[in-house]
Amino acid sequence: MATQSRQTRGQTKVLELLKQMEQPISAQGLFAQLRSQGKPLGLATIYRALEALKREGLVQSRSTQGETLYSYAEHHQHFLTCMRCGTSTPLETCPFQELKQQWQQAKSFQLYYHTLELFGLCWECQDPAAQN
Repeated sequence: MATQSRQTRGQTKVLELLKQMEQPISAQGLFAQLRSQGKPLGLATIYRALEALKREGLVQSRSTQGETLYSYAEHHQHFLTCMRCGTSTPLETCPFQELKQQWQQAKSFQLYYHTLELFGLCWECQDPAAQN
């Protein structure tokens, strides 16, 4: 994991909330969650905090149907995403764990986080009967 530099108050609030989240969340979702917890931050501040935390390797993001979702980098998940209905299904295992370990042992690359998202059609969207 990345070394942590001194964080702003906004970055600390955003990171603490992301650590509690079980699923990735949008910046707008973070805005609403922080407001409901009595810890309001402006949306621009949230975006700046997310970008800074991504550069530190503490937050990861993924885009899905025009929306970017953020999560704590140690909450490691990969997804199968349906291009028709937009459903994202988490994969149970990470196919890159062995490769990550090889890089770290060889000291050739310090990996903060990685993402994997596969796109296609879910079972229901493949079924012509379900489309009627």
